[in-house]
Amino acid sequence: MPFGLTNAPASIQNLVNDILADFLDISGLVYLDDIIVFSSSEEEDFKHVASVLQRMRDNNMFAKSSKCVFHDSSVEYLGYFVSSDGLKIDSSKFQQILNWSQPKDITALQSFLGVSNFYYSPFIFNEKAFSKFQILKEAFTTAPILLHFNPSLQIILDTDASDDALGSVLSQVNDSGKHPIAFDSHKLLLTELHYEIHDKELPGIVWALMRWRAFLIDLSNSFEVLTDHSPIQYFMSS
Repeated sequence: MPFGLTNAPASIQNLVNDILADFLDISGLVYLDDIIVFSSSEEEDFKHVASVLQRMRDNNMFAKSSKCVFHDSSVEYLGYFVSSDGLKIDSSKFQQILNWSQPKDITALQSFLGVSNFYYSPFIFNEKAFSKFQILKEAFTTAPILLHFNPSLQIILDTDASDDALGSVLSQVNDSGKHPIAFDSHKLLLTELHYEIHDKELPGIVWALMRWRAFLIDLSNSFEVLTDHSPIQYFMSS
């Protein structure tokens, strides 16, 4: 396919998804032409890799050996290092984050907070802000950022609503404390924008439960839903 076509990425993604459909989320993940194969044992890994390569060959798709990593316990994928422990930021970016200088104006602060997708105005860089700035730098260089889902651990779902969006964090509690598994957000519809903020919180919980249904539906233990909308507690008692 020629480079530069607007629909080229979507077309490639659909093609590879169709070819490797029965491997997806079972023993493989695909993003455009980046394919990762995962297994629970070395024996399975040989079988899975061979099956994927054979499927590619059957469809005239080929992998360049110099761009492949085989049978490794961790691999760089889409800017992360993926292992059985979870996801880690590329270590080459650690020093850049640690050396990030203290923001002198709102533009510099916005540049740093772009990493965490957060922005606040007006710009007041007091001692509390500097402390949070240091904590963010440490958080970005403390790995793994996201842990693999473990249904045997205590699961917590945090939800919140803003003027124009809903947000949720799915976490689990291990020996080191509460740790995130996944994040997501949802932009409100035009009709929903006119709701009062307290009327957005309950739909936010419903949306989050539906969003993470695949994780929550088969849990053998109960899970917690955390929200700052206190009137919700009366739904169960009224």
